Amino acid sequence: MEMIIDFPGGSRVDAHFRDHTIATDQPPADSAPMPFEVFLASIGTCAGIYVLGFCKQRNLPTEGMRIVQRNHAAANGMMEKIDLEIQVPPTFPAQYYDALVRSAELCKVKKTLEHPPRFEVTATKIEMA
Repeated sequence: MEMIIDFPGGSRVDAHFRDHTIATDQPPADSAPMPFEVFLASIGTCAGIYVLGFCKQRNLPTEGMRIVQRNHAAANGMMEKIDLEIQVPPTFPAQYYDALVRSAELCKVKKTLEHPPRFEVTATKIEMA
């Protein structure tokens, strides 16, 4: 999968892939989330996709359900710990709690962080036609 990252002005940096654009920004403009915030949000939303899929497969209600993500930073600003708490309404069947946790742990973003990829950064000249 290829993504095109461009610089539309100010502090904005946008990512384009498929038919989507994810806009990012930095304070003081703050017209969009910061890139690190998008990264952190990808963890909780990915876990949410797996939890949602688990519930849909079993016709379990998701109304009133949510995931609370708590990000714990070390002194250097790097994430030291990330907690995901799946909150369910009182009527949600308790027998599925452990399975909800297991489904959230299948998140591809989480698994990628646990087994990080290699990075290679290069610079090239754009060929003008």
